[in-house]
Amino acid sequence: MRNLFVLALFLTAGQASWAQIAELRLPISLDADATDYDGKNSMLMFRGLRLSQGTIGVEADQGLASKLDFEDSIWQFSGNVRIETGTASIKCDQADLRFGKHQLQIATISGAPATFELRRRGSDEITYAEAGRLEYNFAEGIVEFSEQATITEGGNQISSNYLVYNIAEQRINAEASGETGEKVKIIYTPAVDPTAEDADQQPAEDSGGATLFPDDGPDGGGTL
Repeated sequence: MRNLFVLALFLTAGQASWAQIAELRLPISLDADATDYDGKNSMLMFRGLRLSQGTIGVEADQGLASKLDFEDSIWQFSGNVRIETGTASIKCDQADLRFGKHQLQIATISGAPATFELRRRGSDEITYAEAGRLEYNFAEGIVEFSEQATITEGGNQISSNYLVYNIAEQRINAEASGETGEKVKIIYTPAVDPTAEDADQQPAEDSGGATLFPDDGPDGGGTL
């Protein structure tokens, strides 16, 4: 049985969502170094491909699509795939993008590992994450990470076989694996007061272990 921990998100991203709904209503443009059509398999093939919609951009060495249509289609990208969303950068080996009603809806991403960096507006701090697989629902603002997923910001880190990042609620759900027995792992680094006096920085007497959740503990949703 899997143990589920609901953690208060240590990323205070706020309004810095990866893709605003307004972006998804803009026209989609496509550029490629070369285009081929495989009539036997009814497949369009692109080399040196770039798709863009507002501040959302996708680049890859190769792209495949069954039709040049964004009404209801799935595009497959491979080789040095890079997805930019204005505040985030995703790099992976392969990405399948589902379009519906001329909007980018879901991106299924894989890599060894796939990585992304989130840059919060008004801050120099960068959040870094990696996983073997990501599924990003643009419309709902939810990202699912699986296969050795890790999210790091500053000195804080959470690792699990399965993580769900809800952008709107600013929360992460971390789920341990019942199949492999792999547990959720958390590294929390307390903030250091640079003005503290030397006396306050002397090692404190061991009270039996460090406190990972300084507020309420994991059951109370303590802030990392």
